[in-house]
Amino acid sequence: MPRKARIDAPGAFHHIICRGIERRKIFYDDTDRDNFLERLENILKETSTPCYGWALIPNHFHLLLRTGKVPITNVMRRLLTGYAVSFNRRHRRYGHLFQNRFKSILCQENIYLKQLVRYIHLNALRAKIVAEYKELLKYPYSGHSAIMGKVKREFQQVDYVLRFFGDKVSTARRHYNQFVKNGIVKGRQPQLVGGGLLRSTGGWHALKAMDRLQLHIKGSLGYNIDRVVEKVAEILKIDAKDIWKPGNQPLRVRARSLVCFWVVTELGMSGTSVGKFLRLGQPAVSRAVRRGEKLSQDMNLKLVE
Repeated sequence: MPRKARIDAPGAFHHIICRGIERRKIFYDDTDRDNFLERLENILKETSTPCYGWALIPNHFHLLLRTGKVPITNVMRRLLTGYAVSFNRRHRRYGHLFQNRFKSILCQENIYLKQLVRYIHLNALRAKIVAEYKELLKYPYSGHSAIMGKVKREFQQVDYVLRFFGDKVSTARRHYNQFVKNGIVKGRQPQLVGGGLLRSTGGWHALKAMDRLQLHIKGSLGYNIDRVVEKVAEILKIDAKDIWKPGNQPLRVRARSLVCFWVVTELGMSGTSVGKFLRLGQPAVSRAVRRGEKLSQDMNLKLVE
């Protein structure tokens, strides 16, 4: 039976789990872990793929990624192939290192980001790699230490995660720290490794129905696509109604590009969903996202100041 294609689009949010074949170790020591992290950092930077959380366990790893300019499948293929070749050469072994394909669970950022970050970063404690929580604060092979400011990881979106916990960094770190501590007693949470929003809303059919009815799940930033359109209209001095209309007028194209960029990267909507609202195909949405990204940089614009 052929494998089903993975669901992916710019802005799609993925909890990735990859295990060693027959649950064997894929990291024997810090040299292996450092090798993996160096490869991960280089690939994420080259592909503009944001990372919000991660953890390395001896026989598997977790990544919390958002699709950037390159499909997640391509990102992971480069990472896994390169690391496997290097690992096999170093340890003088042959054959497959990883178990089948990696597991990629499409998630809804605004509802699950905080819980997923916490769940992933507590893996080292649950696996008893660290004996107690205070050791996790300085453990270098989990994204938790970076969020707490103990280790610097340029590939990790630390500031993005912290703003879910407060506007001031010190306050946000304190709230985040307490939030993670509170999760220790929760143990394994099946809803965070088995489909997230897709399962709780009845899958893709339910999400498509929500799109048709224009029922939008509000983001944690207090925005939905309608509010984004209103903000773009205000910034670019254009009637919000004109943004919804198709057309190649330069101002309308700029406005729709900025809308696409923000709703995909900030609200976590898929390119397909955005395309339905703006009557664009997915390739057109992808191009609009790139234009919107450049526009936001050139004009120094942010959805939330």
